[in-house]
Amino acid sequence: MPKIKFTKTELKNQQDNKKQFERFLPTLQLKKQQLQNEVRLSQDALEANLEAQKQLEKELAVCIAFFGDEEISGVVSSNVVIKRVITGTANIAGINIPTFDHVEFEPEQIDLMATDWYVDDAVAALKSAASLREAYKVLQVQYDLLSAELRTTSQRVNLFEKVKIPECKENIRKIGIFLGDMNTSAVARCKIAKQKAEERAS
Repeated sequence: MPKIKFTKTELKNQQDNKKQFERFLPTLQLKKQQLQNEVRLSQDALEANLEAQKQLEKELAVCIAFFGDEEISGVVSSNVVIKRVITGTANIAGINIPTFDHVEFEPEQIDLMATDWYVDDAVAALKSAASLREAYKVLQVQYDLLSAELRTTSQRVNLFEKVKIPECKENIRKIGIFLGDMNTSAVARCKIAKQKAEERAS
């Protein structure tokens, strides 16, 4: 705990600091609650994405038998090429986080007359799988950012609740006692001085 001055000015400073901490604390507590909720939602979104990926893998299992042909496999994979991932931003509890929009793929080069019917389905399914994977990456960044902000906010709440406000209260108490003792001592000195002055005058 830093040293304090036992003065009226310091007493006012400590009282002002306490009021300021107590004024900001509810806002920080509200932000903490909001972030806790957002982190839970983010975790749910990650789990839902993984579940969707697993479900798609099961659906793709029906087509896997066709991928044994290297020529067909090459046609499918060559037509699932990510051009770019489109993302946006959102502001949650005062922080900017990325949001997933969609994936743009390179144009398909499929000869409809020369390929089997299931190639289109396989390409579409693999594009969905790629989109889910890219979405997961963005969701993970969201989760990491929100979790980091939650940790920082929780630390600030703890700092105010458990350190700063109690510290100010203790400093106010100590300064109050000191100033009270000084005042009592000054009154006592005045009385003694007055008594001696009266004794000399008589």
